[in-house]
Amino acid sequence: MKHIAHFETILYVSSQQASTEFYTKLFRIQPTLNVPGMTEFTVSKNCKLGLMPNAGIEKILLGKTPNPSSGNGIPRCELYLLVENIELEFENALRSGAKLISPIEARNWGDTVCYFADLDGHIIAFAMRGKS
Repeated sequence: MKHIAHFETILYVSSQQASTEFYTKLFRIQPTLNVPGMTEFTVSKNCKLGLMPNAGIEKILLGKTPNPSSGNGIPRCELYLLVENIELEFENALRSGAKLISPIEARNWGDTVCYFADLDGHIIAFAMRGKS
């Protein structure tokens, strides 16, 4: 889609500070924005990951959808990250406090992938293409 110039995914989190510390360790980069109510990491040229506290999005949603905090701990999304060195990312995720869901394995779609969960239960996959 050439009409979309940039892509940002925003995760709703129970603690902006704890999640910011977690993703700083996981990505090994500092946030490009970190203000009350929003933290952003520039993951690549056209992609950012945002962290918004549940309480912040609740004010925007105005009760028109279920409260995001009612889903804490339930996997609500997956970040599928293509990486150059899956072993490095696997070890770093463990050191960063990510919860191991599935170890590094060759998957039937051709990628080698490992799965973790963050502090709020969001799934993080580190993948290498064609390394089965």
